[in-house]
Amino acid sequence: MSVLELRGLSVAYRSAAGMVPAVRGIDLAVERGEVVGLVGESGCGKSTVATAILRLLPRGTKVTGEVLLDGVDLLKLSPARIRAVRWAGASMIFQGALHALNPVQRIGDQIAEAILVHEPVTRRAALVRAAELLEQVGLPGRRASDYPHELSGGQKQRVMVAMALACRPSLVIADEPTTALDVIVQAQVLALLARLQRELGLAMLFITHDLAVLGEVSDRLAVMYAGEIVEEGAARAVLETPSHPYTRALASAFPRIGDPASRRAPSGLAGDPPDPRELPAGCVFAPRCPSVFDRCAAERPVLAPVGDRRQAACLLGAGGAR
Repeated sequence: MSVLELRGLSVAYRSAAGMVPAVRGIDLAVERGEVVGLVGESGCGKSTVATAILRLLPRGTKVTGEVLLDGVDLLKLSPARIRAVRWAGASMIFQGALHALNPVQRIGDQIAEAILVHEPVTRRAALVRAAELLEQVGLPGRRASDYPHELSGGQKQRVMVAMALACRPSLVIADEPTTALDVIVQAQVLALLARLQRELGLAMLFITHDLAVLGEVSDRLAVMYAGEIVEEGAARAVLETPSHPYTRALASAFPRIGDPASRRAPSGLAGDPPDPRELPAGCVFAPRCPSVFDRCAAERPVLAPVGDRRQAACLLGAGGAR
């Protein structure tokens, strides 16, 4: 059984103009001990997926489908039961530690708070555990008495990792955990996450727009565009031989080390993702696709096999003919 399984997950936000679809019927699974990377441009629905899993979306948001954590549908749980799942069953490493940490509370107290809510331990025991967690993520235990402003950006991100591990969850969701960091600290945090994931056997959903980052940490990749998954498969295969035109465009937007031509003129992709209120009738990527043909305007592709344990939602990639 998968630790996490999304079945037909759809999310629509309420707006003055009506409901706006942000995620449209995605299926995705994360196995125990596996890292699945979720990648795509800003606005494609990645963070919405993360917050939908833990039911952290704004009031009035419409969520349908199933979110199964260890076989239990989180969308059907009462508010009290979903609070019990957060941190203990599934936890999240948020994008900006600066905004996620309480500036007037010592970091040891913030880590201990989650432990006290979910485990029958004394405050002293929770603080000892908080210091141990800081040691586990590479910070001295004595830093538990520090306030967030006394830590660097990388150190604050390590505190977020410690908090995510505090209640021994089976799933960790990392939502752009290194975006605000410089490249050296980013590499350190990525190495830390990779080590802890291996040592603890965690299931991890790693969300970012950076394919290079995902290539370092992921076993499988799922590529999102306009609220849909358009390609999914083994990380190395998706990065080295992308099948969907959108995945190829993402990969080519990053310069290759040792290739002066790509460094000086990365190809990238012109235009922007479609307005979710005005999606094309056929393939949502058709208006930007360099390989578009007549069928794309009227026929919506679905995920179909394109190789060994790989899928792509492309009329050409699935063996379609012009």
